[in-house]
Amino acid sequence: MSILRQWFLGPIYRLYKCSNGPLLKMLLALMMVTSSVTHAEDYQIGVFYFPGWKDNQVGAPSPLPWSPIKAFPEREPALGWYDEGADDVMRQQLDWMQSYGIDFVVFDWYFVEGRKVVLEHALAAYMRAPNRARTKFSILWANHNGMPKSLLDWQTMVSYWVKYYFTRPEFLRINGRPVVFVFSADTLRKQAESFGATTKQLLDSAQALARAAGFSGIDFIAGTGAYMAMIDNYGKDAGYSAFSTYNYDQGPMAPLNTPSHSYTELDQRYRAHWKRFAERASLPLIVPMTSGWDKRPWGGSKDPAHDNSLSTPDEFRIHLEAAKSFMDANSALTNRMGVICCWNEFGEGSYIEPTKKDGFRYLEKVKKVFGTP
Repeated sequence: MSILRQWFLGPIYRLYKCSNGPLLKMLLALMMVTSSVTHAEDYQIGVFYFPGWKDNQVGAPSPLPWSPIKAFPEREPALGWYDEGADDVMRQQLDWMQSYGIDFVVFDWYFVEGRKVVLEHALAAYMRAPNRARTKFSILWANHNGMPKSLLDWQTMVSYWVKYYFTRPEFLRINGRPVVFVFSADTLRKQAESFGATTKQLLDSAQALARAAGFSGIDFIAGTGAYMAMIDNYGKDAGYSAFSTYNYDQGPMAPLNTPSHSYTELDQRYRAHWKRFAERASLPLIVPMTSGWDKRPWGGSKDPAHDNSLSTPDEFRIHLEAAKSFMDANSALTNRMGVICCWNEFGEGSYIEPTKKDGFRYLEKVKKVFGTP
């Protein structure tokens, strides 16, 4: 029974517990019905956030990132072509997340050559937001730019996290340990090997830095598909705490190992990964979900038909319901925790942030399926 149900029904039950009449029967029936209702505290649902919508930013897809999106007016945000990182924009986004059952936001995070952090403006606005406390935050280290190139690069980056993020009370934690998502566990393995290291050595080094700063450690989440070598043993042996991913385009094995050509196919690819994780994974899974894929504003996908994988709100609801059922059936694996791609990936066609065309229909599906406090 949830804390809310205990708080509301407990005193009434104690008041009438000596009765064996109709009132008690009615009360017990109410308790049974109430206990069957799904409440938001039973699930933890997050969303990835792409901080690519501020002009003239190093690391952005273009100097004027909204320009290619304007050719697709149905994607115009409800806030208009906003100045990302502005305090009023982040405050409103957080209000919406909190109203529709988003428990945490994971900011895409970039560390480039010269040991510089870029595209941090949205996260900085989050840290200034007066309403941030009700929405935890984490980072997805976007490790597909060739960094780190040395152990010093790695330790500099981790030290930055420890100093500026882990000390924040709003930072997402599991069992008291700060949570960091890694975009691609396979890419990190290859990059570590390029300078004579292993993933385990890097993650062990990070754990030491965190412990030296007073933390019990870091929960690294390996971004990966349900590929057997990774989920059977490599991820656990390397020092990861769980699996998840930013997005998928194909399934874990034939005949699903070609890109999806519709949202229905994309949904089936995701379900195939979930199933394989349930069968084989040696670590927990933070269940990945998606609102779709259509990369035409950014030049399109290598397989143009893959850009037909953008959802409708009702298709998205079906996908969420399948994810919820999977979480319920595999609660020990998932801890009923999931993350949606994405809040605002307008260039790749993966977004649930309100738009002028669809309004709040995508967020309403999140709230309908997973509930809200």
